[in-house]
Amino acid sequence: MSKKPFLLALCFGILISQKIQAQTDVIRISPCENEFIKNQADSLKQLFTKGGFIVLREAMVAMESEYELPVIIPMTQGTWYQVVFIGDIRSKTYEVRMYDYDEKQVVYKKNQWGDVDGNVITYSYIPRVSEFHMIKPVQVNKVQKKNLCGYFMLLKKVVQQ
Repeated sequence: MSKKPFLLALCFGILISQKIQAQTDVIRISPCENEFIKNQADSLKQLFTKGGFIVLREAMVAMESEYELPVIIPMTQGTWYQVVFIGDIRSKTYEVRMYDYDEKQVVYKKNQWGDVDGNVITYSYIPRVSEFHMIKPVQVNKVQKKNLCGYFMLLKKVVQQ
């Protein structure tokens, strides 16, 4: 019996396990903690909840300066959504782009550090068709390039009875 097939299978197994490990490293999102952002998010959550919205998705994530953080979400036709992105207060620029299923940009918002809204971008959206949408928040920070905290929240208006 030849050792070639056994060695080939062993090498293939090692390559596959390394590939799987590399994929899990890419997918993993490291959480971050930022009390200032958390307090802003809690205030906005209370405000929108009083206005008849419920939170569908929310996450505080570590971001890298100048790199988009794609978030893919299903949206239902005719439903009123509120999208919120909160960036690190020390960043210079904050942007959010939203695309429909056909990759057509349907929303673009940009804030600068000195703007009234500052590090918070929020907007309403009512989709014309039920489909997946991609939201891409990004922030630019010239001092701290990695491990910037960002917060994403998606809310939905509930029908009042």
